[in-house]
Amino acid sequence: MSEKIDLSSYVPSEDEEFMNVNQRAYFRAKLVAWKNDILREARETLDHLAEESANHPDLADRASSETDRAIELRARDRQRKLISKIDAALQRIEDGTYGYCEETGEPIGLKRLDARPIATLSIEAQERHERREKVYRDE
Repeated sequence: MSEKIDLSSYVPSEDEEFMNVNQRAYFRAKLVAWKNDILREARETLDHLAEESANHPDLADRASSETDRAIELRARDRQRKLISKIDAALQRIEDGTYGYCEETGEPIGLKRLDARPIATLSIEAQERHERREKVYRDE
């Protein structure tokens, strides 16, 4: 699909048919923009790490630099996982399952999707999942 949605003027509405062409295009554009931002930040991090690879004669400076590098790499790893979730959401848009709860099949809700476009569970299903997770974690 090649719909173009101006994110600055279109806002999905509960008054529309759920996951109509405009809503799918809106969420696709939002996901692609988010992915592009993450990839741009990753490139900047790689450039920064390449510049930072200078040998620090002072042990404290070297330790600080290594700690900063480890934190950056951990953040990039989390973002790599986020990209796979974004790609999965884009695939769900293509196959027509985007916006529907994986557990119940009910619509997730536009406000939740706007806040978290990679959501796969409705708020109720997510809360149930988190309660079960807490119970098992407490045991």
